[in-house]
Amino acid sequence: MKSSLIKAVFLGLILSAQSINAQAQTVDNSKKMEWFKNAKLGIFIHWGIYSVNGISESWSFFNNYINHENYMKQLNGFSASSYQPEQWVNLIKESGAKYAVITTKHHDGVSLWDTKAEKAISIPNNALAKKDVLSPFVSALKKSGLKTGLYFSLPDWSHPYYDINTRTKKRYEIKNEPVRWQNFIGYYQNQLQELSAQYSPDLLWFDGDWEHSAMEWKASQTLDLLKKYNPDIIINSRLNNHGDYDTPEQGIPVIPPQNPYWELCYTMNDSWGYQPYDRKYKTPNMIVRTLADVISMGGNLLLDIGPKSDGSIPEEQIEILKNLGRWTSKNQHAIYETSRGIPFDNYKGKSSLSTSKKSLFLYLDEAKKFTKIYGLETKPHSVKIIGDSSAIVKTDYNAEKTLTLNFTNVKFDKDVTVAEVIFDTPPTFLKGLKKEEHPLPEILEMKNTQEAVYEIANALNDDHNLVTNSGLTNDGLDMTIKKNPKTNPETQQWISKHAEALFETGKGLPEGHFPGMSAISKDKQTLYLFVEGTPTGPIALKGIKNDIARIRIVGDGSTLTHTIYNKLYWRERPGIIYIDIPKERLDQQMTVIAVLLNKPVELYRENVSAIENNL
Repeated sequence: MKSSLIKAVFLGLILSAQSINAQAQTVDNSKKMEWFKNAKLGIFIHWGIYSVNGISESWSFFNNYINHENYMKQLNGFSASSYQPEQWVNLIKESGAKYAVITTKHHDGVSLWDTKAEKAISIPNNALAKKDVLSPFVSALKKSGLKTGLYFSLPDWSHPYYDINTRTKKRYEIKNEPVRWQNFIGYYQNQLQELSAQYSPDLLWFDGDWEHSAMEWKASQTLDLLKKYNPDIIINSRLNNHGDYDTPEQGIPVIPPQNPYWELCYTMNDSWGYQPYDRKYKTPNMIVRTLADVISMGGNLLLDIGPKSDGSIPEEQIEILKNLGRWTSKNQHAIYETSRGIPFDNYKGKSSLSTSKKSLFLYLDEAKKFTKIYGLETKPHSVKIIGDSSAIVKTDYNAEKTLTLNFTNVKFDKDVTVAEVIFDTPPTFLKGLKKEEHPLPEILEMKNTQEAVYEIANALNDDHNLVTNSGLTNDGLDMTIKKNPKTNPETQQWISKHAEALFETGKGLPEGHFPGMSAISKDKQTLYLFVEGTPTGPIALKGIKNDIARIRIVGDGSTLTHTIYNKLYWRERPGIIYIDIPKERLDQQMTVIAVLLNKPVELYRENVSAIENNL
């Protein structure tokens, strides 16, 4: 009995010590991750010999699109003759980014710095440039006050000690040549020691971990090695579960990652490195709205640039960075040091909260007369438009705990306007929110047509169709909806014009797919998107697995074109659909867009993970 008691006490002490240690680690991790969480924007730089011919970095020879010998001939054309690292850093800082991550070595094994590792290939020793191009950039980065991130490829498809050469060719099996593999571990860890000692990075961005297990990479040993140089080093998720934050790639998440720290790495066009014939650039407007989307989900955007082989940056990329700088400098109060916004049920749009939680930021990517926040138990102190002290936002806070913001006297930003709702204490929201639903006769009597239409669309989005059984017909003709002398004829006209989107339609898309109200047809094959005002650019639709059959304006008859970005042909994850709506076709009250799918809607709500392949 005494022995059992002693064991129990001893076990309790061990568990208690483990708990205290785990809590300490959590606190330490939170502290070191603070700058990263607050940064919100970083710039990724893919620069290497692949920019000479403008072909895919490393993958082009791995997939046998070009043989390894011809790929490596690009060393002879990598001049860096127009390379001005200070200008790079100035442009990055102007964009509003707080850190940069540069490819010190991609999978092709070509190092940008003067590495002394055994059998290494480097720009200083093997390329036309004959100089270390990494050191001056890192030096300028540190002088600027920006955080330093170094990308490092674990695989090295050119190195004789590495086992894999191309998709169809292996040099050897590790089990047959363990010493050779150990030599490779020594090689890559030696390079990491060089990078750590010479550049003192704040962040290490690994890639390629899928080719081997954590044990084969000796991931724990590598992590210990890095921490000797910097105990607070931040590691991304690509060191076989030894990292600090998630790195979804290309696809903007529909559902935010579970990890409180995450970063979307994202290209401006379809390529990481410079490719002169890839003209599929997203517009500056799309990039700003993507940043707002990522911020609203509590993440960072790591936006990629691909310099040319002479070191100059393409004009399209400069334009995007400068426009980002315009927007971030104007709205910095609502960007950095913010956290994930409020639920979609409370606000049909993008939002975030300040560190104190006393400011709620709303990101408006369409010019509209008003918006509503539901279930808000705390009355705000005031509302202002960030970057525009002359703007006046009138508010109405009613007994139903609904806050209406009136934007009649607001000049909207060309990309995203930010409204700051300010509270004396952190706001609270009703639990189990049930919105007060107004009966159709009451809505029809509203003098403000836009507000009446909004109430109908909002109820429909929440699966309460107010008009289906009220005398509405499927084509809007011969309606028998009851009216009286107070009935607003404009509201009735809108209902008639948009009958297709209202007749027997149901609950709209869940949170994350469309930043606004929507509905779905009875056969689940048509999505109806409610556009409240004048969009600043093409409206965006995420996470739709289906093919698009046709897109048109409801009640108008005109068809619309769409463009899909970031769809990887070999992966199930859908791209983001952008739909451009001509301003002259917008409805004065609310425009409805019908998206006809090839079959009943299928939604992608999985986690957006790191890319594990590149055919």
